[in-house]
Amino acid sequence: MNSSLSVDLSGCWLDEHGITKLQFAELANRLEAVRDETVLTDVKLLQSESIPVEKVPLDGRFYELPERLLRQYAEDRRGSELAQILSVARQLQDSSEAVVMLGIGGSYMGAKAILDGCCEPYYNELSVEQRAGRPRIYFEGNSLDNDSIQALLQRLSGSRWSLVVISKSGGTLETAIAFRLFLESLQQQFPEEVSSRIVPVTGPEGKLDSLARSLNCKDVFRVPDGLGGRFSVLSPVGLLPAACMGVDVVQLLEGAAAMNDTFRTASAEQNPVLQYVGAAHLLETSRGVDIRVLSVWSKALESAGLWYDQLLAESLGKAEMGATPVTAVNTRDLHSRAQQHQEGRRNKVIVNVAIRSTRTDRIRVPKRDSDHDALNQLAGKPMTELLSAAYQGTNQALQEAGRPVIDIELESTDAFSLGQYFQMMMLATVVEGRLLGINPYGQPGVEAYKNKMKSLLGIADSQKD
Repeated sequence: MNSSLSVDLSGCWLDEHGITKLQFAELANRLEAVRDETVLTDVKLLQSESIPVEKVPLDGRFYELPERLLRQYAEDRRGSELAQILSVARQLQDSSEAVVMLGIGGSYMGAKAILDGCCEPYYNELSVEQRAGRPRIYFEGNSLDNDSIQALLQRLSGSRWSLVVISKSGGTLETAIAFRLFLESLQQQFPEEVSSRIVPVTGPEGKLDSLARSLNCKDVFRVPDGLGGRFSVLSPVGLLPAACMGVDVVQLLEGAAAMNDTFRTASAEQNPVLQYVGAAHLLETSRGVDIRVLSVWSKALESAGLWYDQLLAESLGKAEMGATPVTAVNTRDLHSRAQQHQEGRRNKVIVNVAIRSTRTDRIRVPKRDSDHDALNQLAGKPMTELLSAAYQGTNQALQEAGRPVIDIELESTDAFSLGQYFQMMMLATVVEGRLLGINPYGQPGVEAYKNKMKSLLGIADSQKD
């Protein structure tokens, strides 16, 4: 399997304000050593049955997950975990006009990125027929917004709906409170069907697991051991919501597996993961470029950018280190942020994420008899050509101003391409953490806020996560 995702570092070769090809070449051996001695070693430890649990690397299981799930599915099309995910998704589709996904952080951001990337932009507004019978998809449990939750509860009233609640521990307050509220509404509307209308995705023990057993939930999926929330998009955490949307989850996993194959075998100069990490690391350590603007050139990729924001911030924002991630959507944000990117402080690298193809027929600028807007000079040009001109023009302007740019190109926003993107960014984050000497797993800062909030609310220690 070959990765069709590509990385272009030509926008970084800036003698005065960027990096040089020689610098990257000098780092190449270290990049490959980090790959071989840390990331791949972590996988061997995870797969070993003789290594004590306390020695197993926290959250590193994301790497081997795509191949494992695909292999099991190929061997058992009925009993494998992926087969069960597809079966439960079909049941939810058949029984529900809407499915609410409850989760926060990594427990929902990957699924939201899949919905926005792979499905129609106005998915929930399509008719049932246009959605091929699939349910509307809503995301909640990711805030403590009174009005948002109330509005969704009212929106669901009188319709057939179900819940997918995602939380490894079940103790995250935002999701737990939302679950209590939506559970109460579900029990009032479908008192005899609760066990089949709630699908938890959780750890093997904890508050959500206990509640699921008390409700006799018909189906429960597990967050695998050794897998943290922000690395879980290619587990049941992201795959079950994706399957409910009708997304080809096999293609999603195959895209990730293709990226794994490239990551394992390609040299640093031909390896998208190591190219991206090497340039970003050199810019940060040699030029003080500590703001990473993920500049996506399709609205469908905005949530994929926000997913990466969390991945990078929680993984590497430790010990007063790590780049600050920012997502921008172009051309929209050229009219709000381009001035700062072009002439502001030289502490930013622009990471463009663009796609080669569209999912729909190309729209062309129409010609009109009256040319009051003076657009007839563009008549017949497709929107894709206009976007390409904006993309190239922006890069040229940044290059002339000595602003470093990394270009990432995906084939499209389909499942295979997103699978490549997810896996590339997770691998890149781990490699970058190792280069910085930071443990990319765990999130002590987030846990501190949770504990402070619970203390202010008077929640006893025994009730904490």
